[in-house]
Amino acid sequence: MTETAATGTAHAILAPGVAEGERFDHVRAMYESDRMSQSLGLSVTELSETEVRGRFVVEEWMCNGHGTAQGGVITTFADALFAGVCNAPGQPAVAAQLSVHFVSPARVGDTVEGHAVNRATWGRNGVTDVAVTCGGKLVAEFRGTSRVVPSV
Repeated sequence: MTETAATGTAHAILAPGVAEGERFDHVRAMYESDRMSQSLGLSVTELSETEVRGRFVVEEWMCNGHGTAQGGVITTFADALFAGVCNAPGQPAVAAQLSVHFVSPARVGDTVEGHAVNRATWGRNGVTDVAVTCGGKLVAEFRGTSRVVPSV
């Protein structure tokens, strides 16, 4: 656990009961070392080898000059969920490519939720989609291509 950027309080990314057991040791270690996701206050609420769900609350420091969550914050959130689902099967994986389509804004105080789904894997590659929503409304669609690597 580390301190979040805005509050200075300790924050664990994985919610209680998520990613338990030896098969997810590497995923727990990855999130425990992920300072950026910790600073967002990201909470991973579900994790399996094919899906990850999580959320965070938009804080003032995360907003751009228009008063909405900055695109990089939304992308970082989606990327963190993408990392969880790409690494859950057991081998270290990293992003090879990603794209994001922004649809609607999120504002200070909003709870942003994400659902990452592994769509396909072949060889050392995979494709994952992440739907980012707020109050049931689509905020962004993220698609990432992952690559399993020998070590990171």
